[in-house]
Amino acid sequence: MVVGAETFQFQAETKQLLDLVINSLYTNKEIFLRELISNASDAIDKLRFEALTKTDLLENDDKFEIRLETDKDARTLTISDNGIGMSRDEVIANIGTIAKSGTKEFREKLKDATSDKGLIELIGQFGVGFYSAFMVADKVSLVTRKAGEKDATYWESVGDGQYTIDTTERSKRGTTITLHLKASDPDSGIEDYTDSWTLSNIVKRHSDFVSYPIISKEEKQEPELDEEGKPKKDGKSITVIEDKTLNSMKPIWTRSQSEVTESEYFEFYKHISHDWTDPLKTISLRAEGRIEYQALLFIPSKAPFDLYYHGSEWGLRLYAKRIMIMEKCEELIPRYLRFVKGIVDSADLPLNISRQMLQQDRHITQIRKWLAKKVLDTLKEIQEKDPEKYLQIWKSFGAAIKEGVSSDFENKDRVVSLVLFQSSNDPEKLTSLKDYIERMKPEQKELFYLTGESRTVVENSPHLEAFKEKGYEVLYLVEPVDELVVDSLHEFEGKSLKSIGKGTVELGSEEERQKAKQELEEKQKESASLLEFIQKRLSEDIKEVRLSNRLTSSPVCLVGAEHDYSPQLERLLRQAGNTPKQKRIMELNPKHSIFLRMQERYEKNKEDLMLSDYAELLLGYALLAEGSELPNPARFNQLVVSLMVKNF
Repeated sequence: MVVGAETFQFQAETKQLLDLVINSLYTNKEIFLRELISNASDAIDKLRFEALTKTDLLENDDKFEIRLETDKDARTLTISDNGIGMSRDEVIANIGTIAKSGTKEFREKLKDATSDKGLIELIGQFGVGFYSAFMVADKVSLVTRKAGEKDATYWESVGDGQYTIDTTERSKRGTTITLHLKASDPDSGIEDYTDSWTLSNIVKRHSDFVSYPIISKEEKQEPELDEEGKPKKDGKSITVIEDKTLNSMKPIWTRSQSEVTESEYFEFYKHISHDWTDPLKTISLRAEGRIEYQALLFIPSKAPFDLYYHGSEWGLRLYAKRIMIMEKCEELIPRYLRFVKGIVDSADLPLNISRQMLQQDRHITQIRKWLAKKVLDTLKEIQEKDPEKYLQIWKSFGAAIKEGVSSDFENKDRVVSLVLFQSSNDPEKLTSLKDYIERMKPEQKELFYLTGESRTVVENSPHLEAFKEKGYEVLYLVEPVDELVVDSLHEFEGKSLKSIGKGTVELGSEEERQKAKQELEEKQKESASLLEFIQKRLSEDIKEVRLSNRLTSSPVCLVGAEHDYSPQLERLLRQAGNTPKQKRIMELNPKHSIFLRMQERYEKNKEDLMLSDYAELLLGYALLAEGSELPNPARFNQLVVSLMVKNF
C-alpha cells in the first residue's frame, strides 16, 4: 500500500505533449504496446551489461522475460519486466521530463506538428514513447525497483499535468506498468487490449524480434482426465491457464534476408531507435573469415533533433554473442555517419570489454572501416539510382556527411563524390563537383566558389559580377561546415578549388587575361597616389587598396589574401573564442563613376576632407555587401546623413 505520496508537476513541455497524445492522436494507437515492450527490453539489456561486472545484481535469477497480464473486469493491462529497474531520481528524470537538451526544439516543433502523422513523428523524435500509454489509458501507474536497491518507487498519473510518486515495495528488481484502459472504441482506434488474441497479434506485428520472451497467460479448454490420464467419457471440460510466449525471439540480424520482410526490418529499426517513422534504407551485412560479425544498419528518413549538438550521444548497438554490451558504441562508426542506426554482433569480442579496450581493439577498428565503406557505397548507389531519395537523405544529413571530407582521409574520395552544393547554375537544384566540372568552360582551370551566411547574401555579392558577366559557374558555400570542406579539399579531378573572395581573379582566354592584367597595372600606376591616400585613411581595417577587374557594377569589394580566413569563418571563430581581427584587401572598380569622381577631386585638391568621408563610406558599403558587421555603425550613419544633406 502506498502512503504519504508526493505530487509533482510535469515539466511544461511534457504537459503539452500529454495533452496532444491524449486529445489529438487518433490513428495507430496499438503502437503504445511496442513502445512499452521496447523500453522493457532495453531495461533487460542494461541489466545484462551491468551484471557482467556486478553479478550480484542478478539476484540468482537470470531468466529474463517480459510479461503481459490482463484483467477484463478491472480493464487493466500490465507490462512487467525483470530488467535493471529505476531509482526514485531516475523515475523523476526519465518520466517527469522530456530529453533535457531538446526542450527548446520541442517547443518550436510543437507549433508545426498539426497533423496526426506530425505528432507521431514528434513523439518518436524526442524519445518519449512512454507517454503513448495515455492514448489508450485513463490512468497509468508504475512500480519499479532498481537492481541492487531494496526500496521500490511508485509513480502514478492520470495525464492531467501532474503525477504522484512515493516509496513502495516490490519483491524483485524490475518495472511493472499498469494501464487502466479506456473503453474500446473502434471509431477512435482503441481496441480491447485485455483480449489475448488482440495482444498476440500486436506483439507478432511489432515486437516479434525482441530477444526476450514476451509471455502472456492463455486459457485453454481441456477434457477432464481419469486416473490413467485419459479423457473421461462423460467428463466436463476444464479451464487450464498456462504461459504462452508471443514472440519468436530469434534475433532479426541472424536470419537470412529472404526470411525477413521489409515491415519486420522497419519494426526492428523503430525498436532500437524509438523513431516512429520508417527508415529510408536497410543495410544487412555478414562477414566471415578472419573477423566474423553481423550488422544490420538503417538510414533514417529524417534527422533527430540533436544530430548537430556537439554533446549528443551516438553510435551503434554492440553485441557479443547476441548479448548487448554497449548501447551506443561510437567506435563502430565515424562521427560524420552518426545518423546511421543499427546493431553489430561479433563473436570475437569478450563480453566484459571496456570502452578503453574497444578503442584499441583491432577487430573494432576493422569493422569500423568495413561499415563506413559499406554505408558510403550504399549512399553512392542511392545517389546514382534514386536521385530523389538521395536528395531526401542529403537534406537531413548532408551537413554531417560533409564533415567526412576533413575527418576521413581513407574514404575522402568516396565522401567527396557524395557532396552536393548550391551554385549559380540553378536557383534550386544542387550540384556535385563532378557535374560542375562537366559544365566548365573549355578555358576554365579552376572550380570557383564563394562562402557566406546564406544564398541570398552570396548571390548578391559584388565578387560575382565578373563571373556572371562571363558566364562562369560559382559554387555557393553557405553552411558553416563548408569552411572545413574547402580547407581540406584543394582539388578535384585535377582541378583546383579557388575562392573568388581571395587573391586576384583572371578570367577568359590567355590572351584576354594578359590584356586585362596589363590594363589594370597601367590604371594602378595612374591612381597610385589616391590608393595610397585611401590606404592610410583606412589603415586600421585595411591592409591594402588596389584596383580590381572582378567588379562590373559595384564600386568596391573586400577580398582576402590566398591564405586568409573568409569573413564567414572569421565570424565563426570569433564566436568560439578571441580570434584576432583580420585585415582585408580593398578592391576598387576603376570604371565606376564613384572612383572616377574621387580621382578628379583628389587631383584638384589632395586635402579635400570629403575624400576621407568617401573612403569610410566605401568601406562600409563593402562590408554590408558581403554581410559583415560595420566597425562603427554610428559613424557610418552620420556619414550617410551628411552626404544626403549636402546633395539635397
